[in-house]
This record gives sequence, C-alpha cells and structure tokens, in this order.
Amino acid sequence: MIRVRRLMAIARVVFRYRLDTLLDKSKTPWPLRLMLSPAVLWGKPKASRGERLRKALESLGPIFVKLGQLLSTRPDLVPADICSELAHLQDNVAPFDSDTFRQIVEDALGDSVDEIFLSFEKEPLASASVAQVHAAVLKDGSDVVVKAVRPNIEKTIGKDIALMYTLARLLAKFSQDGRRLRPVEVIADYEQVIYDELNLQAEGANASLLRHNFEGSPLLYVPKINWDYSNEKVLVMERIYGTPVTNIADLEEAGIDFKLLAERGVEIFFTQVFEHNFFHADMHPGNIFVDTSNPRKPSYIGIDCAIMGSLSKEDQYYMARNLIAIFQRDYRKVAELHIRSGWVPKTTPVNEFTGAIRAVCEPIFQRPLNEISLGHMLISLFTTARRFDMEVQPSLVLLQKTLLNIEGLGRQLYPQLDLWTTAKPFLDRWLKERYSPKSLFKQFKQLVPDWLEQLPEIPPLIYSALKTAQQTAENQPKTAVVAVPETKTQPLRRLIPWISAAAVGVGFGLAVASWTESLAQVPVTSLTLVGVGLLVLLLR
Repeated sequence: MIRVRRLMAIARVVFRYRLDTLLDKSKTPWPLRLMLSPAVLWGKPKASRGERLRKALESLGPIFVKLGQLLSTRPDLVPADICSELAHLQDNVAPFDSDTFRQIVEDALGDSVDEIFLSFEKEPLASASVAQVHAAVLKDGSDVVVKAVRPNIEKTIGKDIALMYTLARLLAKFSQDGRRLRPVEVIADYEQVIYDELNLQAEGANASLLRHNFEGSPLLYVPKINWDYSNEKVLVMERIYGTPVTNIADLEEAGIDFKLLAERGVEIFFTQVFEHNFFHADMHPGNIFVDTSNPRKPSYIGIDCAIMGSLSKEDQYYMARNLIAIFQRDYRKVAELHIRSGWVPKTTPVNEFTGAIRAVCEPIFQRPLNEISLGHMLISLFTTARRFDMEVQPSLVLLQKTLLNIEGLGRQLYPQLDLWTTAKPFLDRWLKERYSPKSLFKQFKQLVPDWLEQLPEIPPLIYSALKTAQQTAENQPKTAVVAVPETKTQPLRRLIPWISAAAVGVGFGLAVASWTESLAQVPVTSLTLVGVGLLVLLLR
C-alpha cells in the first residue's frame, strides 16, 4: 500500500511538471502514452524542460535530488540544457532538524555533544541530499565540522530505488529513447553511488588518502580527518577557511592570479588520474575552495570525497595515448588504440572506424585551441564509438565527468585557458617515465615477491613435465628407422639450453634485485631457480 501511494505521488509530480513532454511521442509506444495521457489536464508547460525536471526532482525529495545530481554529471546520456539545469541541485536541499542531528551524533559517538565538543553550532553550515554539516570546536580548541547522514534515509532509499527500477524497466521496455538512455543501468549506478555515500567512514578514508597523495603539495589541500570521533554515521574533520571558487568577485579583490589558478586545476586533475590513479570524481564548484593567503601562488582546497575514481593501468595508458593521438590528429592511431584496449570489439573495421572518428574530431579542430573542450570531445568520441558496439566503462564515465568539471571551472576562472597546452607536457612526461629504466626496475622489484612465492613449485613441475615427455616418447609404437632430418623431439631438445640459461639468468637477476632491497631470504630462493636451470641440463 505504501509503495502504491508513493507511486501515485510520483505520478502527480510527473503530470504537474509535464515530464511526458520529455519523450518523443513518435517513438513512444501507445501503452506508455496512455499511462501519461492524464498529464494534458495540467495544461501546456510554461518553463523549460530542464527547469521542470529539476523542480519535479526537488518536489520528490532528497533521493530524487541525488538522482538529478547524478544525471547532471552524465552529459553522455542527458542533453546539455538539462544537465545545466540539474547542476543547480548541488547542495540545495532543505536541512533537517538540528536536535535530530545532535541526537544522531551522540548515538554514533556514544557520548553527549557537550562532553565531546567545546562548542557546537546549532544551525547547519550546509545541507545536502544525503548528509548535513555543522560547525564545532573540540576540547583542544580545534575548529572542526561534523557531518552526519540524514535520519532513516536507508529505508527511504530502498523504497524509492525499488520504484525507480520499476519505472526504468517500463521506460526501457516501451520507449525507444528509453532503451538508448539505458535507464536500468543509470539506476544501478545511482544505487551504488548513494549507498556508498551513506558510509562516512569510507568517505573519510578517501579524504585521508587524497590528503596523503598531496601532502606538501602547493596545488591542493585536503582537510584532516579526526578519526577519534569518526565512524560510518558521523565524520569529524578539520574546518577549512577558503573562498568558494565561484566567488569570482572575492577572488579578484584578493588579487588572485587567475591564469595560474586555472592551470593548477588542470594539473591537479592529471596528477590525480595519471600519477596517483585516485581522483576526486565529484569536483563540482560546491566542493572546491581557494586559499587566497598567497594571491600570486593560489592553491585549492577540496572537500567531500564520497565519490572517487581510478583507472586500470591499461586504461591509464590507452587514455593518455588517445589524448595525444587526438591532438596530433592521428585518427587511425585513435581507432587502433580503441581496438587494442578492448573498448570496441576486435572485429571493428579500422578504416571505417577511423573515418567516423575523423568526422567527429576534424570540425572541432577548426576552432582556436582555447575554445576546444577536451571533455566534450571525449563525449562525442565515445558516442561515435557506441555505433561500433563500444561499452563505456563506469571509470571512464567518471573520468570524462571530472574532466568536464575541471575544464568548465578553468574556463570560468580564465576564459583563455588552453587545456591542451597545459596537459600535453604532463602526458608526454608521464609516458616517458612509465617506460624509463627506473620505472621498469621498480615494477620488476614489485613482482619479485610473487615470483618468489612460486619458485619452490617450479623444479618439481619441470621435472614432472620432462618425465612425462620422456615416458610418452618411450611408449610410442616402434617403427622402422627412417632417416629424417629432424624428429619431433629435436626442436624441444634444442630449446633446453635456452630454457636453462634463462632460468639461471632470471635466478641471478632475482638475487640482484633482492640484494638491493636487503631481503635476506631472496638470494637463497633465487638460487633455487639457478638450480632449475642446472636440473634441466642434467635431465637433458
């Protein structure tokens, strides 16, 4: 009964804001048109489609607001005008009762607020769809902020997500646009994101690692987490004092170097993605502040690390190569990289795919470089690749979303920002260092422990394989001796000296690597591999 009432409430909001007009009637099957037909009773829509969708989500409550925030970051699925309007949903949620917030904190920490804090502000600093933040001062005088999850939100999320899945399946089944937008996948992505955000301890761990990655860096500062008063339900962290990055007038008054600030934003993005492989994937303006204490060398302050992203080593490599190839206008290389990476099927015709990529990218390059949006270019590229059965990985979607945020922010701060001029030296340096002798030796040393674990198993395996081969040869039926240039076993026998030499060489290599790491047990084990090589020679 509760689910039916909620469904009716959703239907009334859909009708009121004429969300039926968001669908293409010519592509919408008659059962769905019939279900939405009562909407005409509310008259013709007066506001834009983006504004109507935003207001509808606001009317449906925090869970749907969070869905709108997620959709605002999916320009690969949602038109630009709707994305722009949904972006207004960030941190624009009515706060819940302060006494309830206080009770949540006390239940989570097992003590009264008066015992834990020297002072505790009743009015919230900020209120979002999942959590709320209040300022406080610890007994030692430290200024902190206290973040707590909204009360009973888990039950509300469970009920609303169940309804969202139902609506998404109906949309996917009865609407051609619905199948294209993949609503069920969007809801599944949303479900994972919002449940992850309910665990504030995970958010604190993300912030702690991001802080460690930029320790001592002039680029980004991340508030310190106070783990003595933090858990899954409550997060206590250092309070930061900075200027919101969107307050351009305040930044101008402070005398900020906007060109350097914009370029540092780009450098932070590429450093996170390619050096740390751990990037803040929710860097909308509400989560970014500027330290104006040194206007000539401004730095960023980042908060709210609930959503983080990372790439596989392969995706890191192929993304860097793709970006370089795109700006070199080597479209065949872009096509080949997509195929080699597995982003599109191996059977994709290279020439046809190259032509499709050229048709997308070449018109863009007719503009000045400081007007080219790398983020939108990636979206266009991925959209084209879908014609060739490309399945975009969630990590790549997070990457392009973050790039769009950084690029948009950078251009807002400094309209002449040439993203490529800032990014290319970084990518060139990263690719060069990736295959430098120092980097390769580092990777080799990282593999040594795994190899050592498997080394004791190698001698009996080789001995068993050789014995099996010898027994198989002895059990072959006897035939008349025929003079032939080479028997089937001779090629294998010719490889034995090379196998033994390789075993000896790798064994000594492991010993050298281990001695540089002062691992006493490794030289002995590496000699086992040397013994393998000698054993192979003896069995020969």
